[in-house]
Amino acid sequence: MGRALVWDATCVDTLAASHLPSTSQKAAAAAESAQMLKRRKYSVICNDYVFAALAFESLGPWSSDTKNFINTVYVYIVTKIGPYVSGDPRAGAYLAQRLSLAIQRGNSASILGTMPISEQLDGLYLL
Repeated sequence: MGRALVWDATCVDTLAASHLPSTSQKAAAAAESAQMLKRRKYSVICNDYVFAALAFESLGPWSSDTKNFINTVYVYIVTKIGPYVSGDPRAGAYLAQRLSLAIQRGNSASILGTMPISEQLDGLYLL
């Protein structure tokens, strides 16, 4: 379409008190809410740019726009001609796995950041 892509990614806490009423009723509710807020925030640039609001939850669910965006990127990686084409039909799965692992690493860093520094805990986990 001749417009640059602008994307904003966020990862919201599934178990936050503000999200718990909705996430306990429907999977990805917090991600969908975050996606809507991002779309509202960037609505002024949508005429000049292609905007993608990527929203993930800390326990795994993705918003609907995020799934669509990743599927579009997957199709491009596998089928289009260019320097980033892999041709491997598993490329989309690899991309999704890398994103999921990044979220898990962030969760681990958050948990480890709350642990006290102590030599007694050295044997509990390996870094």
